[in-house]
Formats: sequence, C-alpha cells, structure tokens
Amino acid sequence: MNLPNRITLARICLIPIMMFFLLGNFDFYPEPIHWGSFQLSVNHLFAAVIFLLAASTDGIDGYIARKYNMVTNLGKLLDPLADKLLVSAVLISLVEMGRCDSWIAVVIISREFAVTGLRQVALLEGKVVAASKWGKIKTVIQIVAISLLLLNNFPFQFVQIPVDDIAIWAAALITIYSGVDYFVKNKDLLQLHKA
Repeated sequence: MNLPNRITLARICLIPIMMFFLLGNFDFYPEPIHWGSFQLSVNHLFAAVIFLLAASTDGIDGYIARKYNMVTNLGKLLDPLADKLLVSAVLISLVEMGRCDSWIAVVIISREFAVTGLRQVALLEGKVVAASKWGKIKTVIQIVAISLLLLNNFPFQFVQIPVDDIAIWAAALITIYSGVDYFVKNKDLLQLHKA
C-alpha cells in the first residue's frame, strides 16, 4: 500500500462524502449563496469542491507512481476504477437532480466501462492500452462540464451563456469519439477474442 495507492483510495473515499453533500437535505445550512441572478446552495458548493479535489488527485497518483517507480498491479486496478466510480457517481447524481440528461450519463458511463473492459482484455494478452490523446481531452472536458453543472454554470450564468450545457454535450461527443478511437486502434484484441 504505497503513496500513490493511498491517494487513489482517498479519491474513492471522497465519493460518498461528495454524494452526501450533493444529495442530502440540509435544511439547517445557511441560505444559498446569492449574487445577482446567480444562486448556489452551500452544500452543492462543498460537493463541487470535493469533486474538484478528487479529480485533481487522478494525475497526482499516476505521476508519483511513474516518477518513483511505484507502479503496482493494485494501482493499475484501483486507479481506473476510482475514476469510473467518481464520474459515474456524480453523473447519476446530476441526473437525479435534473441537471443532466440521462442519455448523456448512460453514454459516458457505458464508454468508460467498455474501454475498461478492453484494457482488461489487453492485460490478459500481456499488452497495455495506454491513454490516448483523445482520452485525456475527454477527461478534461468531463471534469470541466461536471464542475460547471455542480456550480450552476458559474461564472457564465452572469452573461446568460449555457456553457455548462454546451460542455456536457461536448463531453458526451468526445467521449463517444475517444471510445471508438480506442476500439479501432485495438481491433486486433477483439479479433483474438471473437467467438
């Protein structure tokens, strides 16, 4: 249980805390934050901060593991699992809150688990499916889109531009494209395992 794996586990442990603030009923909390036409509940602000904190640890654990030669099989399993759990939990919560269309959540979550399955097949063959450029872009856009949805489109709400909606649509489209890209580039793995 080295430092990168502890960071990854911390990311997983932050998920229920984020969900607590995101979906809990906090009548005892102070009034929502008001700034002109903008409004955000304090508990949703806490949830957004926790999400950003958890998302930021994704690059940190991988960087430490590679730099200090601390890559382990446990880390290879936990890191992508933590990412999928974090994104899935927050997207399902946003659907419950009416802030995200359910089809977008289904598309993004399905792609995440499909690519994870592809990586598992590759590991069985002794190969590694490295993160692609489009996969990294997808991750950044997803984090930006989810953060904007959690923060009620702050600061773009002041100029009445629905950047949160645009970003989540962009995230869905890039998620689909990056998923197809993974499967096209690794089609030889699928040919090895077809019935």
